[in-house]
Amino acid sequence: MKTKDLIGPALDWVVGDIVLRQSCTDEEVLNWLVEGHNSRTEFNPYSTEWSWGGPIIERETLCLEYDKDWVYDPTSADPDDEPDNGDRWMAWPTREQTKMVYGPTPLIAAMRAFVASKLGDTVT
Repeated sequence: MKTKDLIGPALDWVVGDIVLRQSCTDEEVLNWLVEGHNSRTEFNPYSTEWSWGGPIIERETLCLEYDKDWVYDPTSADPDDEPDNGDRWMAWPTREQTKMVYGPTPLIAAMRAFVASKLGDTVT
């Protein structure tokens, strides 16, 4: 799946997976996955609640910007470069301005930028 298309539980699951891997040793992650936690159905709300996503934005020094002048033009849009209609928030890691990601809300854009900075443009 393309990182720019992640939303809802899928986005929260990927963010949670990255956070888990950053905070645990490889052995702890392996034990956690073996115990069946990779099939959990409840996810931390990183992309919808500031108390979850905010600390990641701060720790990763993600930049957020709202593009009030941007207008989606489907006749000239390049699907690989242009955000979907309504994705007017932009986010990117301060040290990697080329990894700009869009989203319909600041938290979704920021969590997509976080995922892109760690895993790239595609999540498998």
